[in-house]
Amino acid sequence: MDTRLRILISAMELFATKGFGSTSISDILSRSQANSGSLYYFFPGKQDVLVGVLELYRDGIGEMLLEPAWQGVEDPIARIFALLDRYRFGLLESDCVYGCPIGSLALELHEPDPVVRELLAQNFAGWTRAIGGCLAAASGRLPADTDIPALSEFILTTMEGGVMQARTHREIAYFDRSIAQLRQHLELLEERARRGTLIN
Repeated sequence: MDTRLRILISAMELFATKGFGSTSISDILSRSQANSGSLYYFFPGKQDVLVGVLELYRDGIGEMLLEPAWQGVEDPIARIFALLDRYRFGLLESDCVYGCPIGSLALELHEPDPVVRELLAQNFAGWTRAIGGCLAAASGRLPADTDIPALSEFILTTMEGGVMQARTHREIAYFDRSIAQLRQHLELLEERARRGTLIN
């Protein structure tokens, strides 16, 4: 692994566990085992490291998140819940401390600069596009008037809200209840589509 990537992965892990504000350059250097000259060669400041981390998340969504979650899962609706299960696993593994890294950064950075804000938006957009692809693949099971982009955003909002509440209360049940309601909503949409098919 080259030095730049090692720095970014170390920063990614630290931002996810400690937050951006609480992570120092010294923390990143210690974790990555890089020297300060190497870090500043690639990244003039911590904000530049953040930009690099957000680009890494954006460009690696398939390899780092989607592919592991969807391995062996063919049904498109099941893929949505397999992805949500990845967040549940992260919450359980960390005693409800670790959640969605992009959501955590978006909440922490109240007034991010335009570059950071755009990268956060691109990460959210990439996630909702992936969910939208699942919904589009299952469109024959959904009502014809389903707004797939809006439903994709609703699923993201449900996940982020469930993560935030589980982390706040340190209790996985908050996440589970949110996802159960989402599952029920999708089942109702499928039932509505079936009824419409029978009527027609």
